Amino acid sequence: MKPDFWITLGIVTLTYIGVGAGRWPSLRANRTTIALIGVGLLLVTRQVAFEDLGGFLDIDTLVILLSMMILNANLRIAGFFDLAAHALIRRARTPRQLLLWLLAASGLLSAFFLNDTICLMFTPLVVDLLLALRRNPVPYLIGLAAAANIGSVATITGNPQNMIIGIASGIPYLEFLAALAPIAILGLGVAWVVLVRLYPAEFTAGTLDPPDMAPPKVLPSRLWKSLAVSAGLLVAFLLGAPVAEAAFLAACVLLLTRRVHPESVFREFNWELLLFFAALFVVTGSLEANGVAERLFAVLRLGPETGLWPFAGLTALFSNLVSNVPAVLLLRPVIPNLANPAGGWLALAAASTLAGNLTLLGSVANLIVAELSAHRKVTLGFGEYLRAGIPITLATLVIAVLWLGRYW
Repeated sequence: MKPDFWITLGIVTLTYIGVGAGRWPSLRANRTTIALIGVGLLLVTRQVAFEDLGGFLDIDTLVILLSMMILNANLRIAGFFDLAAHALIRRARTPRQLLLWLLAASGLLSAFFLNDTICLMFTPLVVDLLLALRRNPVPYLIGLAAAANIGSVATITGNPQNMIIGIASGIPYLEFLAALAPIAILGLGVAWVVLVRLYPAEFTAGTLDPPDMAPPKVLPSRLWKSLAVSAGLLVAFLLGAPVAEAAFLAACVLLLTRRVHPESVFREFNWELLLFFAALFVVTGSLEANGVAERLFAVLRLGPETGLWPFAGLTALFSNLVSNVPAVLLLRPVIPNLANPAGGWLALAAASTLAGNLTLLGSVANLIVAELSAHRKVTLGFGEYLRAGIPITLATLVIAVLWLGRYW
């Protein structure tokens, strides 16, 4: 049975709907299982061959993701994220300062250590702190999620979609940083202004009296080793070393230890995310392999004449329909056909990431903040998030498009 356009399109569409919604009706399935089932449907209908599965995988992206998980696990075990959060708390003297430092810390750390990780580490502490201060945690939680997304725009290692783009484009780490860091910095300022304006009662003049908190648990030797390896990796990136190879070697250095059991590191991994990526590579790759993507892009008229504004708008739309990682995989084949592919990659990175701030379901980082808050009986609702998400997303996308006009 030869690949069929409509069968491939139908299976991929059904998979994308499930991935975008996070579930299928009447089935106990999440995004990862839906993507894996999509691969199974492609196999059973002979839209892809089993022996060809390995060719669909982007090994470099999977290696970077795995390596950054090892790095983040070591930093967490060493107490780095707790230390950073406590330093943030000590510096804030007013509600506005606390929000400012939270956005800055979330954005900066997300640029280098994955936005999902920062939300995972910071959310419990932020909720506990704000409840102890008898403040409203919601605007700070929205700020944490939005800043994690915005800050991650700046680097190849900031989020999973940027990793895919960094590998596919071949843009050097420093060049990527120089192009997108200004958008991240301005975007963090936008998020702060929007939240202060939307919650005037919370951010009126006044001082904070931080409660007594248990000191962070730190493993000094492990911390210094992890920070040294992280600094060395960043230098390697800036000097132009291959991103995947450098990240993997850094991870191997951290795995050389006499004190930390490997199980404690591997427990920190999001193995499900790796499976999700692998399945999505196959699902999206089938569109290109079977000629579906080419026909779709012809209908959408994506080519050398495509302008930056419509391309960014289409990317943002796809990112909210099917999530940002599938959107990037879907649009990846069209970038070489644009008038300036380098500008296209940068626009894809910025628009797909910033679009994640539109709704609570727009990015995994948002969902992590909402879920962990709920465990502490703090509700971050869809409508509440949307009220801030709309102005933050629209303003940051406009900034991104205006700035990237020079690269288009």
